[in-house]
Amino acid sequence: MAQPLYNSLQQKKQQQRKSFAVLIDPDKIFPEEVKKVVTLSIAAKVDFFFLGGSLVVINKIDEIIQQIKSICDIPVVLFPGSPSQVSKYADALLFLSLISGRNPELLIGQHVISAPMIRQSGLEVIPTGYMVIDGGAPTSVSYMANTSPIPNDKNDIAMCTAMAGEMLGLQLIYMDAGSGAKNAVSEKMIKRVADNISVPLIVGGGISTPEKALANCNAGADVIVVGNAIEKDVNLIKEISEAVHS
Repeated sequence: MAQPLYNSLQQKKQQQRKSFAVLIDPDKIFPEEVKKVVTLSIAAKVDFFFLGGSLVVINKIDEIIQQIKSICDIPVVLFPGSPSQVSKYADALLFLSLISGRNPELLIGQHVISAPMIRQSGLEVIPTGYMVIDGGAPTSVSYMANTSPIPNDKNDIAMCTAMAGEMLGLQLIYMDAGSGAKNAVSEKMIKRVADNISVPLIVGGGISTPEKALANCNAGADVIVVGNAIEKDVNLIKEISEAVHS
């Protein structure tokens, strides 16, 4: 299966160009708000929309993607919290394996269930090592995953976990402190991981300022993902995008 989006991420990494993704949770956005977020994202030159959540109560994924596509050509990447969060209208899907935990359902079980549907969708599939990092507060992802996050000061555990993910053939590593985290992933941990893997590194959770986004980029993150902070203040799209692209 062709991987144009992943190839673009690899190329940007080689060129040391950073990317910014706006995370949209279908449960937390109304149709009338989508247009505003997309319009601001176009102006700010946002690189991607990530779409998904730990728990999607009302399945509006198809509707939201089609609305985004009617306005712009920014790629929409599915960030699924369950096998039901799949849409043929997206551009790619992060096939998440929760390598930081020991829950077999999220290492391979749910993947077996969703594989036929994903294959039929024709989506670009990007195998992704998903690492939940302790953000200082209980989050939806840690609760739904029924697994403990990596302690935020255990940099070597994070490094070894990411290295193992890459050795297993995963094409991205995604470090996430979770939506609503009090503390973002530390620069020390990001640098420790980034210095020891060759695949693109995504970092999200708890990033609420342009300064934090820039610090994470300088530490080695290739893609910065922000969702919760933008839900509270959409004007952060412009400020964070400028910091990431600087």
